[in-house]
Amino acid sequence: MEIFNDLLKFSVVDIIDVFLVALLLYYIYKLVKGTVAINIFIGIIIIYLVWKLTEFLNMELLTGIFGGFMKVGIIALIVVFQPEIRKFLLMVGSTNFNRRRKFLSQLSFLKTENSDETDVAAIISAANKMSASRTGALMVFERNNNLDFLCASGDAMNITVSQPIIESIFFKNSPLHDGAIIINNNIVKATRVILPVNNETTIPKRFGLRHRAAIGVTEKTDALALVVSEETGNISYFKDGEFIMFDDTQELAMIIKEDLS
Repeated sequence: MEIFNDLLKFSVVDIIDVFLVALLLYYIYKLVKGTVAINIFIGIIIIYLVWKLTEFLNMELLTGIFGGFMKVGIIALIVVFQPEIRKFLLMVGSTNFNRRRKFLSQLSFLKTENSDETDVAAIISAANKMSASRTGALMVFERNNNLDFLCASGDAMNITVSQPIIESIFFKNSPLHDGAIIINNNIVKATRVILPVNNETTIPKRFGLRHRAAIGVTEKTDALALVVSEETGNISYFKDGEFIMFDDTQELAMIIKEDLS
């Protein structure tokens, strides 16, 4: 009966509270999904639930142990989740709300297709041609995090994405071919952009500055990156600081479209 009475007291504020918590958990999951941190995140949830269960059952010794772990462990969690926390704060602080009519349209399950959808097919076709000619390229796709702070390091542009445009930018004799380009809503926002470079020694030595820059920008933001190697012609796709080399570019096109949606 007490539970039933509590349900009757459930107010609009409680509904908003539950919704906001669910939204926060969704964004946290989105940040750690596909990384090693997801296992740590699940482990923390399990420990928290066990702590609350022991507290409910009045198991004082276990409650004290788990309670102490949760209080002291917060410092360790800040260290462990430093990249994810940085990315989350960047997402909250630099999301470009002005480019969306409504705040709720940021939620992926409420988004609809529109005319601004990036022409992934044209980008992949350009990447294939540059791969065949061993032309190096680095393309960054902006998502929720606003990358204007990176665009400022290059040349501002406002060019609609097309295969000839991409190829001409990265043509070896072009004055724009150095650095990265940033693409958002089918528009090349900037060229010759300088990206943060990852200097981890665990990265294979065969990777050059383009690959390290792609790892760096996808670690620090939620952006995606596509790299064409000048040495081998290999096409690599970067997300959350991790990369995959693709031979089947049709599969790659499908993955990029899904990630951008």
